[in-house]
Amino acid sequence: MKIAIIHDWLVVYAGAEQMLEQLLICYPQADIFSVIDFIPENNRDWLLNKKVKTTFIQKLPFARKKYRAYLPLMPFAIEQLDLSQYDLIISSSHAVAKGVITGPDQIHISYVHSPMRYAWDLQHQYLKESGLDKGLKGGIARYLLSRLRKWDVTSANRVDYFIANSHYVAKRIQKYYRRDAVVIHEPVDTNYFVMKAEKENFYFVCSRMVPYKRIDLIVEAFSEMPDKHLVVIGDGPDFKKVQQKAGSNITLLGYQPKAVVKDYLQRAKAFIFAAIEDFGIAPVEAMACGTPVIAFGKGGILDSVRDLSQNEPTGVFYYEQSKESLKNAVACFEINKHLISAEFCRMQAEKFSQERFREMLVRFVLEAVEQANDNFDARNHPL
Repeated sequence: MKIAIIHDWLVVYAGAEQMLEQLLICYPQADIFSVIDFIPENNRDWLLNKKVKTTFIQKLPFARKKYRAYLPLMPFAIEQLDLSQYDLIISSSHAVAKGVITGPDQIHISYVHSPMRYAWDLQHQYLKESGLDKGLKGGIARYLLSRLRKWDVTSANRVDYFIANSHYVAKRIQKYYRRDAVVIHEPVDTNYFVMKAEKENFYFVCSRMVPYKRIDLIVEAFSEMPDKHLVVIGDGPDFKKVQQKAGSNITLLGYQPKAVVKDYLQRAKAFIFAAIEDFGIAPVEAMACGTPVIAFGKGGILDSVRDLSQNEPTGVFYYEQSKESLKNAVACFEINKHLISAEFCRMQAEKFSQERFREMLVRFVLEAVEQANDNFDARNHPL
């Protein structure tokens, strides 16, 4: 079969790109398409150094750094990709990739990291954070997002099979598109993040400093627990705001390379998580290092972390995004940490390994192709 893989945009190597890398390991013969591709020449090994076929947005002014400003054009751009020569199309989508146009004899499988959060359930939050919740610009933004939602639903009908990266995302696919999705969790590099049983007396956070990650909440809570040391790695727009709220018991290290992150993950008493994520790779990386997770109990985290109510627990949940709720969860962890072992955490993380992801994905694709072929034969050769 001739295979095409469609990705939203290629700018950095992050969670969605890690999944794309695994797709290419499964299907190295596939051609890659994307709205834009600005991955540096010295960091394309994971793309198998392939030439990526892009849209007209690639050549628009300031597309390298201001590509999100072209979001209203992206549905039209993705529809211009000519995929007519391919038998199987796999889209990796958190924005517009699933909207490619395919024919009746082609099979389109879409791996959805998330329906467009800024167009659906987080619209009001994103507009407020962008300063677009009022005035003329706000009205224009709301109108454009309304059109984007309509296109998003319409384009969902072009997909033959949906895969979601968590049960949380599967529910959102059902809510917005009225389509079922099989869950295949995002791959985590459990071969790199290896277990270390001995822990030191500090808690750890690693995250981009953006509002929805709620690093400010974590820092505020730990500032009110001066006997507990918190180490924070990460940079972003909220760094100065977080810095202003940090007490003397909090160490802010800013951006650090992957090896430093791994070292702190292995040594930390527990990993702290406050976001509502579609899946959440960082908590699984922590568990792969044998480190328990204290997390806000909503979203994709419910698929990966086992709380104290379950056998072989790997962490503690709290159920309000508030300082008091997090502080109570830390206190609960301190009392019950003897119930959570590094071995339990490691075993749970291995369920999300890259090897398991590839095995489940290839099996699903094979079954989908066989089912599509059977349906085609039934339509064209009725009894």
